[in-house]
Order: sequence, then structure tokens, then C-alpha cells
Amino acid sequence: MEFEAAVEQFYKKLGRKKIMALATSLNDHVMVRNVSVIIHEGKILFKTDKNFRKTQQLIENPQVAICYWGVQVEGIAVNHGLVADQEDDSFQTLYQKYWEKSYNAYPHKDSEILIEVVPKLVEIWDQDKDDRGFQLFIDFEQKAAEIEKYD
Repeated sequence: MEFEAAVEQFYKKLGRKKIMALATSLNDHVMVRNVSVIIHEGKILFKTDKNFRKTQQLIENPQVAICYWGVQVEGIAVNHGLVADQEDDSFQTLYQKYWEKSYNAYPHKDSEILIEVVPKLVEIWDQDKDDRGFQLFIDFEQKAAEIEKYD
């Protein structure tokens, strides 16, 4: 499969929003928790409080994994600073639209930061039209994609 087609399939599978499990690690201490994600213009974005333990882990070790229902992303967490300071308010607009309860419940403008997960490797478990399992691997660093059948 060509890289661009695989990437398109990946983002189509994620859609516009998901609750995804985020794994972080620091000093051999691994944590996983759900985050409310916005997928926008080829970016995987979420906000979190800069004072949370996961945020401290992200800052000290930005290597993360995030997954949803057969889609696993291994990547790098990039801290874009306070959500309130973003010049482009598209994230806040979409967050309010898709996660209204969370948007209204957690309006911590002085401590909410925007995190982007930049994919390095994506692994998608799926089935073809004949219900045969396969894995799609997308290597963003090498700009390569490969399908492996699963017996």
C-alpha cells in the first residue's frame, strides 16, 4: 500500500474525535489513561492540565503511545503551550463542539496546555471484506506503509 493512501485510511479510521488511551512513561513507571482527542488537519490533539502527573511525564519523556480500537500510534508528544495563548482558536472551537461537557467543566485557562501527538509508527488491526485479519503498519519517518496478513 502506498504511504499517502495508508495515512488517509488512518485518519479516516480515527474520524474527528475519539476518547483514546494515552500511555506515558518516566523512570520505568508507566501510566495509561483516557484523553479526549480532536483530530484536525492531520494532527492528533488534546488538552490537559500542566500540573498533572501525565504532563510531567510528557515533558520529561515525550515518547508516548495512544490507541483506540485497533489503532495504535507510537509517537512524540509536543507541548504547544497554553490553550488560551494559541493564535489559532480552531482547537478550542472544535473542543467545545465535540466535548462540550468537558469544555464547560474544565475551563482552566491558566493551566490547560495543548498537546499534539506526532505519529512515528502506526499499527492498525483490521479485517478485509472476507473477514480475514491483517495489520497495516505506517512508518511516518520512512514514509512507508505495509500490510501484513494475520493467520
